[in-house]
Amino acid sequence: MAELKVDLASLSLFRATTAQIQESRLRTWPQWGGALKLAEYLARYVEGDVEESAKDGKLITWVLAPRDDPTTLDFMCACETYKRTGLVGYPSVSPSEPNSVHEATCYGVASVFTPPSKRGRGYAKHMMRLLHWVTASRTNLPKFPEAWGAPPEEVAGAGEGLFSVLYSDVGEEFYRSAGPGGEGGGWEKRGAISTIFEVGADEGDDEGWTWLTQNQLNGLWDRDAERIRKELANMPMNDTSYVVERPEAFATYLPTNGVCEFHIPRSTFASNFAMAGGFWGVQSSSDPGTYASWSIDLRPPPPMLIVTRLCASEETFLGLIAKIKQAARRSGVGKVEIWNLRPALRNLADKAGGKTSIRNEHLPQIVWYGPGATGNVEWAYNEKWVLLVLT
Repeated sequence: MAELKVDLASLSLFRATTAQIQESRLRTWPQWGGALKLAEYLARYVEGDVEESAKDGKLITWVLAPRDDPTTLDFMCACETYKRTGLVGYPSVSPSEPNSVHEATCYGVASVFTPPSKRGRGYAKHMMRLLHWVTASRTNLPKFPEAWGAPPEEVAGAGEGLFSVLYSDVGEEFYRSAGPGGEGGGWEKRGAISTIFEVGADEGDDEGWTWLTQNQLNGLWDRDAERIRKELANMPMNDTSYVVERPEAFATYLPTNGVCEFHIPRSTFASNFAMAGGFWGVQSSSDPGTYASWSIDLRPPPPMLIVTRLCASEETFLGLIAKIKQAARRSGVGKVEIWNLRPALRNLADKAGGKTSIRNEHLPQIVWYGPGATGNVEWAYNEKWVLLVLT
């Protein structure tokens, strides 16, 4: 029997109890479990809970539940947030001065799910509207709508976010319309461009390159974060690669604290897949500023190597691509996918056999809580390493 719709003002957003967290994961297994058995699916979560990307309160599960019964297991829907450290660069007023770069708290939103029996009642959209009120600094938000009742309670360890991002598999409009004050003002789409290479049969040697294991990559991210900081300080006011014509701010995650590391164990959990040599990255021996990392997408088959971070100049790009394809080939993987190559590299990729298209899934979307509007903020380094779990 269909459930009756509940007045949205009688609901609020709460940090999930341990029992609600377990219930939220049980609910998602039939749709998201793929080839994993239920025990494996839940075990993957248990393993992920103690990884660097989630531990120490960085991962919070939220539930939309009745105000008068916030711990019920019959909650309306749920989602997750991952607290992150990011950087924001504000363009300099003088061309001779660097941009002003600051660390900022930011969030990744994941695992937005409403059970089939409760869909079509506006619960998920209302949850996403309320989510702004527990992740952002409230001084940066509009007046809370009276029709929604009282704002959610502030939660220790959450809040103070300057921006948040998600990846939508339900189109752009749903999350864009879920703003903190009602319709509009939510997460806006940014570059959703993919370039895919067939791996082919060419095989080169390893001279001039260093293959990197997962542990070796972890040492790279600190250096990569410093590189990002320096590049943000020197980003020009406008560039043909920008989605925003004249950005008022540049926003990005940092790859440290488990953010890049997250993809490898998650993508291979409970599978027999192994990268050849245990290598998940490669770096030029003569130019340490040229490197790439990757994970694997096993579902649906056939598997595809997904580049999570790529740093190269126009001169070194094709050599780096050759090594990435080589890593895939040696591991029995036939295709390589890269997100949001800048135009100069995209042109080189297309000439070298890459096929570039605009995705209609895994749409990167961002909402900004700082001065100005989301539409005036450029999401820098919008690559696959930012992705957590699709929504």
